[in-house]
Amino acid sequence: MSRPLDRDTWVGLYDQHARDLHRYLALRVDAAIADDLVSEAFLVAWERRDTFDPARASLKAWVFGIATNLLRQHVRSEGRRLRAWAREHGRRAVADHVDDRAASVVDAKSLMNDLAEVLADLRPEERDVLLMTAWADLSAAEVAEVTETPVATVRTRLFRARAKLRAKINGQEGDDA
Repeated sequence: MSRPLDRDTWVGLYDQHARDLHRYLALRVDAAIADDLVSEAFLVAWERRDTFDPARASLKAWVFGIATNLLRQHVRSEGRRLRAWAREHGRRAVADHVDDRAASVVDAKSLMNDLAEVLADLRPEERDVLLMTAWADLSAAEVAEVTETPVATVRTRLFRARAKLRAKINGQEGDDA
């Protein structure tokens, strides 16, 4: 265990990672909620700064881990919201007047709906790994630190999530043929 984080280190941590953390969270929830979650994550990290152990995780992974836990607490119903979003956008796509230009928009919306459904159907662990990798630009090792999961498990979850998305995309392309 190292000494607690001092004020200068803390300011540097915030300056270095707050924007990336907000971007990651804002892709998962509304920007205003992401603002609150970033603030809360840094507050919780500050309150727990005596427990930070650099042997277990980097500062970035530690703060992302705190934020991810806060996100999970806040968004317990993420799967239901994604399904509702997919249903709503599906209705809009059907209701849209289809002309040559709009056809590609409808196709994209349809695929987006399908992908949203796949995201909703993923196990929460798979969805977190996929979104942390894609939206937060975390490496598998960093995701492993955040989730306190072995790197091999993170890679397996990421592989499975991507395979499910790929299968849906390939099925979508096959339906059009």
